[in-house]
Amino acid sequence: MTSATAPFTLQDLALENQFANLPAHFFTHLSASPISQPYLVAASKTAADYLHLDQACLNTPEFVSYFSGNQGIPGSKPLAAVYSGHQFGVWAGQLGDGRALLLGGLSHAGQHLEIQLKGSGMTPYSRMGDGRAVLRSSIREFLCSEAMAGLGIPTSRALCVIGSDQMVFRETPETSAVVARIAPSFVRFGSFEHWYYNDRMDDLRLLADFVIEQSFPELLDHANKYQTLLAEVTRRTAELMAHWQAVGFMHGVMNTDNMSILGLTLDYGPFGFMEAYDEKHICNHTDQQGRYSYRMQPAIGNWNCQALAQALSPLIGSVEDTNAALACYPTSYRNKWSELMHRKFGLNTVQDNDLDLFADFFKLLQSNQADFTLSFRNLSKLSNQISTKDEALRDLFLDRQGLDDWLVHYRARLAMEGSNEAGRHTSMLASNPKYILRNYLAQVAIEKAQNKDFSEVEKLLQILENPYDEQEENEDYAALPPDWARHIEVSCSS
Repeated sequence: MTSATAPFTLQDLALENQFANLPAHFFTHLSASPISQPYLVAASKTAADYLHLDQACLNTPEFVSYFSGNQGIPGSKPLAAVYSGHQFGVWAGQLGDGRALLLGGLSHAGQHLEIQLKGSGMTPYSRMGDGRAVLRSSIREFLCSEAMAGLGIPTSRALCVIGSDQMVFRETPETSAVVARIAPSFVRFGSFEHWYYNDRMDDLRLLADFVIEQSFPELLDHANKYQTLLAEVTRRTAELMAHWQAVGFMHGVMNTDNMSILGLTLDYGPFGFMEAYDEKHICNHTDQQGRYSYRMQPAIGNWNCQALAQALSPLIGSVEDTNAALACYPTSYRNKWSELMHRKFGLNTVQDNDLDLFADFFKLLQSNQADFTLSFRNLSKLSNQISTKDEALRDLFLDRQGLDDWLVHYRARLAMEGSNEAGRHTSMLASNPKYILRNYLAQVAIEKAQNKDFSEVEKLLQILENPYDEQEENEDYAALPPDWARHIEVSCSS
């Protein structure tokens, strides 16, 4: 047995599947389908630390066997959960874990973290799918999960990617993979919708009580704990949307079955980070109507909370109480957005015209199609007075005079609060990342990995774990994307 502080080793792993304590109709117990000759593509040491797992085990055959699903971890009770959801705004009915298995979790220092395998084979909820994930999408999810953690954005984590030469067919034949994901809970908005739309109110209450007890125990003594649960989830979701917007992240498929009850970024698929700024940008080429475009994300977050509210309304008890819980969304979003923007622009105080100043900069980004990340990063390095440091920012804008005019107002705003230049630089560089997971960087890593060269996945992981650091030796990874990157398309297919 380990001591209270020693990390878990593979020899003393003993999982506990708390979700398995719910009635049997909430899930289906089944084992992962073995994958042919699995091998380690990449593992995250920081995710291992988060799980309190000994890093020394990451490169062992036993690790590959456990987290490919080929060998059961002691104490695991693998299960696929049932849920439903709205997909692209349309009720889709029953869905569920079609290619994922919840193994159980580990508890340490008062926190319980669950482990889920994605791509582990068919389940009763696979519908027409094969239950597998391809190497391409698995690498993208692995890298983006850890990149978002590096950015400080609430997210599920990814412990590892296990590859195999076993082929699956998507648009073309591809090799398969399994991702081991970590989160305190994988319960979704759609988990509640499932029982509501099937008129199973006792099961709806059971799930709500389970989630409150496991994830929100501070709500247990509230007069209307279900109303408070909705309010807390609504607040977290609103703040998550502000975080996404502030770094230019686009999820791509914000269906209610992909929304975490904990306000985490969950289910990475056709995601993207904004490059040439366009508020209408759609990162998922399946999304023909632009429902999940960048500018729509805050509104869709609100729409999804309303869908959750509908499902919880029988427990809350009245329309008025339900609406009262939802009412925090606009304010929570605006407050978090304002907080994040003031950090990004290096402002320590809040003034009446700040939102106009921010909006004018975004208008310049839009009209010039300037790179989102590099624009904010170079803004972070400006002096309080005009200097040669302006040139790196000006080079990103065709309308240099328009930018110069805005900078006059920006510098006047800095002077208004007596901005300390050195302190502002430090604060802004810690709020405006230099490195993001650009699609072309992921594509290069994927193509090398498809040829059994995993070095680029590992390098990207190391860079993205520290996105705010200068990392001068990795300067090329912060550059504008090459022309060929414009032709990369991502969709729901994986």
